[in-house]
Parts: sequence; C-alpha cells; structure tokens
Amino acid sequence: MRPLAHHEAKLLRKVDFLSWAGDDTREAGIIRRYALRDRAEYMAYNKLAGAVTGLATKLKALPAGNPVRVKATEQLLAKLYAMGVIPTATSLAQVEKLSASAFARRRLPVVLMRLKFAETLREACTLVEHGHIRVGPEVVTDPAFIVTRTFEDFITWVDSSKIKRTVARYNDRLDDYELLGE
Repeated sequence: MRPLAHHEAKLLRKVDFLSWAGDDTREAGIIRRYALRDRAEYMAYNKLAGAVTGLATKLKALPAGNPVRVKATEQLLAKLYAMGVIPTATSLAQVEKLSASAFARRRLPVVLMRLKFAETLREACTLVEHGHIRVGPEVVTDPAFIVTRTFEDFITWVDSSKIKRTVARYNDRLDDYELLGE
C-alpha cells in the first residue's frame, strides 16, 4: 500500500478503523420496518422486552411446584397475551424469545396496516398524527399508542373524517344527511 499523503493522514488521524464500533443493523432495521420516530423509542421497547425476559428467567429458576411461580407465570402470560405480544398463553418459552419488535408490532400504525386501513406504514402514521383514527371513544394522535387485543376491534375512523366519508361514498353507504354537508 502506498504511504498516505499529508491531507489523507490528517483526515484519518481521528478515526481508528481497527476498533470501529459497527452500527447495529438489527436496530436500524426495526426502526425502519416499524417507522419508529427515533432510537429512544426502540430502546424503550428493547428495555421492556429485556425486563420481561429477565422476569421469565427468574420465574423459571423457581421450583416447578412453587405456588408463587405458578401464579406469577399465569399472570405474566395472561397480561402478555392480552397485550397481543405473544400468540398463545401456554408457556414461558415464548416469553424468553420476546424482542423489541414484538412490542413494535402492537403500535397503532402497524395494526392499522394489518387491518387494511392504510396501504403503507408511513400513510398509517400520517392518518394517526392528523387525527383520523379513533380507538374506542377517544381520538388517538400518537403513533406510539399500543393497541391491545381487546381494543383492536374498536379501531374506527373519526366521525368527522373526510376519509370516512370517501370510503362510505365509495361503498354506497353515505347517509343522505351527510350528503347535505358537501
């Protein structure tokens, strides 16, 4: 290799390529895949997943017939199943494999995309931020809103949403009273 020129050596003086800390591609992939706003949001989900898996490990360390272990395991599995983070509430083995993406999958824009309210995740985030989506009786404007299995059935358009009106007109379900507002 040729010796570096003065300006090249000066540029590379502050950079050590041998001890380069590589970017976490898994982290960047999850942030991009689920349209998380920033790294802090991913870190919060990752910390939560770590705490839950740590709790599962501690529960597995207890004796099998211990009533505290049985009760705590049932409560943990029921809670995670109700949140929609695990597919079935059968064993702690599922909880030990829990990751940050399991929590990111329960965000409102991801659920909207799965329910075909939007075609892309970016579009779903925009719908939520602009106040077009309601979960139960309240309008949600935060894309980081976690949707549980129970609330998944109560996701609808806001009554005053123009998108709701357009969908109703397309499906020939627009009420005559609503036509007067046009």
